[in-house]
Amino acid sequence: MAQRTDPRAASPRLKRVVVGRPMATGELEETLLPKWLALPIFASDPLSSVAYATEAALVVLVGASAASAHLAFPISLAIAGLLAIVLLSYRQTVLVYESSGGAYVVAKENLGRLPSLVAAAALLTDYVLTVAVSVAAGVLALTSAVTSLQGHELTLSLLAVVLIAIANLRGVKEAGALFAIPTYAFVASIFALIGTGLVKCASTGCPRAVVPHPLAGGVGAVGAFVILRAFASGSTALTGVEAIANGVNAFRRPHGRNAAATLLILGAIAVSMFVGVSWLAVHLHARPDATGTPSVLSEIARAVFPTSSPFGFMYWVVQVLTLGVLVLAANTSYQGFPRLAALLARDRFFARQFTNLGDRLVFSNGIVVLTAVACALLWIYNASVESLIHLYVIGVFTAFTISQAGMVRYWLRTRDTGWRHRVTFNAAGAAATGLVTLVVIWTKFGEGAWLVIVAIPLLVLTFLGINRHYRRFGRRLRAGTTAVLAAGAPVNETLLWADSIDLATEGALWYAREITGGDGLRALHAPGPHTDTGIRARWWDFAGDAPRLEVLRAADGRSNAILEEVWRLPRGEAGFVTVVIPEQFRRQSILSAARRTSFRLKLRLLAEPGVVVADVPAVSPAHAPEGRTPERLAVRILVNGVHGASLRAVNYARSLGIADTRAVMFAFDSDEADAFVRDWERAGLSDVPIDMSDDPYRDVGTPLLAYVRELTADEGTVVNVVMPELVVRGWARLLHNQRALYIKRLLLFERHVILSSVPYQVFR
Repeated sequence: MAQRTDPRAASPRLKRVVVGRPMATGELEETLLPKWLALPIFASDPLSSVAYATEAALVVLVGASAASAHLAFPISLAIAGLLAIVLLSYRQTVLVYESSGGAYVVAKENLGRLPSLVAAAALLTDYVLTVAVSVAAGVLALTSAVTSLQGHELTLSLLAVVLIAIANLRGVKEAGALFAIPTYAFVASIFALIGTGLVKCASTGCPRAVVPHPLAGGVGAVGAFVILRAFASGSTALTGVEAIANGVNAFRRPHGRNAAATLLILGAIAVSMFVGVSWLAVHLHARPDATGTPSVLSEIARAVFPTSSPFGFMYWVVQVLTLGVLVLAANTSYQGFPRLAALLARDRFFARQFTNLGDRLVFSNGIVVLTAVACALLWIYNASVESLIHLYVIGVFTAFTISQAGMVRYWLRTRDTGWRHRVTFNAAGAAATGLVTLVVIWTKFGEGAWLVIVAIPLLVLTFLGINRHYRRFGRRLRAGTTAVLAAGAPVNETLLWADSIDLATEGALWYAREITGGDGLRALHAPGPHTDTGIRARWWDFAGDAPRLEVLRAADGRSNAILEEVWRLPRGEAGFVTVVIPEQFRRQSILSAARRTSFRLKLRLLAEPGVVVADVPAVSPAHAPEGRTPERLAVRILVNGVHGASLRAVNYARSLGIADTRAVMFAFDSDEADAFVRDWERAGLSDVPIDMSDDPYRDVGTPLLAYVRELTADEGTVVNVVMPELVVRGWARLLHNQRALYIKRLLLFERHVILSSVPYQVFR
């Protein structure tokens, strides 16, 4: 059994510096979060909304009537009440559903597939918008204080998103430790601001905020529509509160109780801060600036802590910490989006790559995709908070409503202890958030919200399309298992493509003889403008007693000439045609390998049923076989499950007739290994021995190289790695892990290794 080498030694140094050392799957428990660390990770978004939620409501009110700003406080009280209802409702949810997923899981189990997918689409949309809005608002706070940076908002925003992504790629716990201090410092500074402002108002009278360029006030009447628009805009204070429910299993055990306690702490802090800032905004006469800077919170801070006073430094403290927490508010999405994407992928509604854990035990593919989409959104809207804010809220309130409706169905279905008052509470929450959803759609549809309304059903249709593909894919693989097992004794015909006489061709000829015994081997040459013109004359001396070299007509191209010979041969579940392709390289370059005729030929052969591509590379002079004839051939079949594709690879390996033939499985944990062995024996494959190898770091590359190099350490041994390769077409390629491509790149220049790809065409 191959010994596992330390992955840190084989990994690129830059990646280790950026991401950190790889963590084994068994270390997952160590990444679970205590409450004090979970709060800044999951709650930075709702805590930071105090910086823009009040201002969003004021923009609507002042724009309608200059005399209506005082209505911001009662509207804020209504929003705070709604926030409390939602938080308490989610507290019940996390106590019942301790797995991550929030609205998606609740809806899936209680309302059905379609509502759950709508909730998931709404949340994914909101997570992307949260990153864009939070970062853009944070940069706005910075440019409010440092006016020389105005005009660079987009560059600063993109840089901030990338830095947050890197922090999250290093792991949840590391990100929490990094974000905890600025988040708690921001909370302390806002409470200091509110407390100092209240004391001044009670003792010497409220100071008046300075508004450099007041937003032009309207002269119309303030009706119900305006109040509803202001309520909808200020409801951005509720964004992010669902993140805890979407990441319950990231908390220390007991997951549900710790998440519920964190929700209560979040509720107390968020409601107090939001109501306090709204009260100060009204009584200090802070108003939105026509230019967008300074922000309303900046005006309040400058009025409470004038720069000429002994406590003037507190203005800068508030500004800097506001910037920090607004940028870090995007971290809420970096916890929710990857987890929700992984759940959807597990249920086959999203690409399966989203279930992959990265080096630091985080769903790194989700982090990368979220970063890319958020950056694109910032670029499209030029990092404008005013433009992005109209797209906000719809997604999160849709998810709120579906989640609470699902909990109502849960209580009516289970009738657990205390279900009557619980169902009443959740019903009230569903009604309130449902009403807000309708209000937001009504009031913001023409301001850009229609994009989100269109995006959510499009995402749902995408989920259903992906699920349909995976279901068809799974059925095909399962049915293929029966077909392969029912096939007769496998047979194989071998074609050797000889393009020149070199070290690679020498190795390919030796390999072809080993797997055929000299019978049924044909050597083919398709001449081209850059091929060896004298190869036929020298073939007899080179090949000895090998079959003569057949020169094909290449009128329609060299690849087509080879394909025509393949098409003439019978193929099926038990009949294989091996095309041996030698490749001589001057240096180890993937780019130069992709430019070769042999590369294009291999791609075309993968589309042919029953054709196996055996790649025999050689690099001169370092990795050349040095003219030594190998002493033995070992065949190793790479498998990761028992299905039609892997069984076809086993069938092919049997057709080669090599005594030293074994299957190799790299398992992430013991449960996966045990399940595989049971399926292997159930399929009647006990005649093919299995080498089980641990892969706790979830990267097949390192243990595979270690395993192969242990075999090739004996200079006389060549290893033929037989790899099943699933072949799909079109957009469906994006839905599958490109494991075969990764292994091909890994082994292409590996000394004494021949890679045989056994394609399994899933869709024709």
